[in-house]
Amino acid sequence: MKKREHSWEKDGYTLRSPRAQDAEDYCAQCLAMDPAVDRLTGSRPDFTREEVLAHFRRCLEAEDRADFLIIGPDGRILGESVVNEIDWDARCANFRIALFRSDSCGKGIGSWAVRMTRDFAFEELGLHRLELDVFSFNPRAVRAYEKAGFRREGIRREAVPNGAAYADDILMAILEDEWRELKRAEQTEGRTACS
Repeated sequence: MKKREHSWEKDGYTLRSPRAQDAEDYCAQCLAMDPAVDRLTGSRPDFTREEVLAHFRRCLEAEDRADFLIIGPDGRILGESVVNEIDWDARCANFRIALFRSDSCGKGIGSWAVRMTRDFAFEELGLHRLELDVFSFNPRAVRAYEKAGFRREGIRREAVPNGAAYADDILMAILEDEWRELKRAEQTEGRTACS
């Protein structure tokens, strides 16, 4: 896959392909990620600066993934939205998203980034299936994925440590024909709203 720059804007926020000059800001934001976000996304809180920078540089060139940065109106990197683990033969990939700070949540930014990245996966990458997993203690994310057309496919019961107990890992996916139907419905709603 030859990587091209992509960018979308909404209400002062930008979702765009990362650039080499983003490395330091990306690293700073990752290393300052809220512990609550680490927990919700399953991220390790102990990455080193060198590990984060090396990962970022690999992502710029990797052909089995498409990374996007979520940029706030002030130009600060707020998070990332990623299609990774692309299997070109099966036309299948994994999806993940993270807003690095809790104060970015609840504003619709994540839901918007999910939809834009989902559309990119099917329109630009030509995927047949986009899948993800989300922890049961993250109901806000589950709702955002469901609104974007992802369907629950299964549950890995008590697969995630959650304090003294365990939580479920919910498996979700959307297929290309489901996405096409969803896009048709969105376009119909758009035309009706303009009438």
